[in-house]
Amino acid sequence: MAFAGAEGVRTWQENEQRCSADQELVSALTAVDFAGPLYERFADELARYALAVLRAWMHSGEIFRRTAARGFDLEPSAEEIDQLCRDAHARDDLADIIVAKALPWFREKALITEVWRPDGGACLSTYFLGACVFFFPNELRAWRRRRRGNPLLLQNDDDLELFSGPDKASGPEAVVIGDLSIRDCLDRAGHRIRPILTLKLQGYSYEEIVELLDEASIRAVEGVVHRWRKKEQELLGGESGEQQ
Repeated sequence: MAFAGAEGVRTWQENEQRCSADQELVSALTAVDFAGPLYERFADELARYALAVLRAWMHSGEIFRRTAARGFDLEPSAEEIDQLCRDAHARDDLADIIVAKALPWFREKALITEVWRPDGGACLSTYFLGACVFFFPNELRAWRRRRRGNPLLLQNDDDLELFSGPDKASGPEAVVIGDLSIRDCLDRAGHRIRPILTLKLQGYSYEEIVELLDEASIRAVEGVVHRWRKKEQELLGGESGEQQ
């Protein structure tokens, strides 16, 4: 009991220290109006952390226990639990979209309007994960609808020629390498770009992406994809030159 008490005190002290450090960070972010390089670095780090945790929770099924504890009875089927456990791409896609939607909410509600407070008992990363859990049910329902509709991936090859991967006739090894290359490209993308590319890969139109992600305009989304594609082409071209 004494040991358990000591551990509890240590955990409380560590959480207090994290919350205090988070308060200093929020003060610095407030000074720059939650914009610019400092905020972008913060958002990218927060997104990477949340993506890793969400993927792990979907893999283990923990995400359903977390949502049930918050009153969301999603009633996942055995097939859904199995697919999220074995299909890394499904976990990645769901996590990308959840984080993309949670970040603007977190910036506006938790940070700018000061809903998050250091004395509230949760550090920033924990608070953000809680927000992601609340976004999960709607995105799971959308994922279920996509599965029923069985959308074709890479429908718009003209828009995503960078992702024109190997033909399946090339053999399973080539297909796997192509899939890994796509994931590597997405991993290099920041929190702003990754969900747009994920939806584009799933065959969504620019109009649908604007609606799903609450983007400003079709032109803005097209610009994001164009600039990212150009950057990746330059990077891949440089890598090819180094290998020669």
